[in-house]
Parts: sequence; structure tokens; C-alpha cells
Amino acid sequence: MTPPALCHKLRGHYSYYGITGNYRSLTLYWHRVRQTWRYWLNRRIRENRMPWDRFLGLLTHYPLPTPRVVHSIYAAKP
Repeated sequence: MTPPALCHKLRGHYSYYGITGNYRSLTLYWHRVRQTWRYWLNRRIRENRMPWDRFLGLLTHYPLPTPRVVHSIYAAKP
């Protein structure tokens, strides 16, 4: 999956599950997505595995959107 597609999927996930009280779960999901993306990049490289410092450099070039709360349950109108 290309980074723009991955970013698009993350934004969609945040907009659906980004409600008040769910920020911790969104952060855990974000960390898991980073780990999974690195895992799949490592499968593409046969000789040398991608170390974390190189992967973090890749993340500076292709940043993933950070988790955010989109919907507040306190702002809902009765």
C-alpha cells in the first residue's frame, strides 16, 4: 500500500472512531499501523532488514496522520 493510500485509510478510521474517550485506542491503533507497515516493508527487502532509525527517517518523509478526536459526545445537541 502506498503512503497516500495508507494516510487516507487512517484519516477515515479516525473520522469514524474518533469520538470522545477513544483517543487512547486510536493511539494504540496508530502505533500498530506503524509496526505493521514496517513489517511489510521488511518483507520486501531480502538482504537487509530496515532498522527503526531508517524507518523513522521514512516517516519524516511520509508522515502518517496522528490520531485525533473528531466527534465530541459533549457537543451533541439533544
